[in-house]
Amino acid sequence: MKHIISCDQFKREDLENLFQLTDAMRGDLSHYKTGLADRIVATLFYEPSTRTRLSFEAAVLRLGGEIISTENAKEMSSTVKGESLEDTVRVIHGYSDALVLRHPDRNAAEEAAQVSEVPVINAGSGSGEHPTQALLDMYTIFKHHGTLDGLSVAVMGDLFYGRTIHSLLKLLALYRKVTVFGLSREELSLPDEYKRYLEERNLQYVSCRNFDDLPREVDVIYHTRTQTERNLNAGMEVEEFIIDDFVMDRFPQNAILMHPLPRNREIAREVDSDPRAKYFEQSRNGMYIRMGLLYQLFR
Repeated sequence: MKHIISCDQFKREDLENLFQLTDAMRGDLSHYKTGLADRIVATLFYEPSTRTRLSFEAAVLRLGGEIISTENAKEMSSTVKGESLEDTVRVIHGYSDALVLRHPDRNAAEEAAQVSEVPVINAGSGSGEHPTQALLDMYTIFKHHGTLDGLSVAVMGDLFYGRTIHSLLKLLALYRKVTVFGLSREELSLPDEYKRYLEERNLQYVSCRNFDDLPREVDVIYHTRTQTERNLNAGMEVEEFIIDDFVMDRFPQNAILMHPLPRNREIAREVDSDPRAKYFEQSRNGMYIRMGLLYQLFR
């Protein structure tokens, strides 16, 4: 697997192998700390990022590699002079052994891969996909529940523009007897293309409009913020689904609450002390999963 562009590339076996490697790295990093020795990874981010960029860079450094980085390529690269993404990639692949790319256009990672001589990793492409986020999300669920088969998962918030949701659903579709409940306002419902994707793979999807539509016995609650930066109707105000202690009382003690972060007001701060709140653990898992992915990429 030269490039990591979409979750469509992954099979169930790929995820299980990656999880096993990630666990091994967490258990004893000494066997892997030179895995990227003499490798240079470029991180090219046209959109803001905290967790994705820094966890990728930390992963490279922990494996003995080096980083070259542009954290605001939209304003701090030759893009401001009119250089195309393809030309930028053609230049950077001459400096590095892999390129981690975040871009506001949903096809940017695929376009970069077509001209790059080194692996391109999609670190978020507009409202399309965010495959490495989905990998760490699946790993977090697996670590808690011990399986990914037979789960009921509630995804909520911005299902229309939320690329983390789009990628997560594609990976959940690799597993058996998974049911997904999608809670959103009508204007931010899951796009039909993803509903068809799930239907074709026999994953049950149920649209919901309020908390009462969700079953109380769910295994995973996955919230997202409204992607205001992608909303073409900038004046539209969307009422948020707020999770607080009262809402959490609806769900079982073995459920987990996840969020790709950053959060705004959709999860109250009071929930942070709930042992079911896993979003900061989820974020930490991102570094380890990306370590495993990078290690595999260069083997």
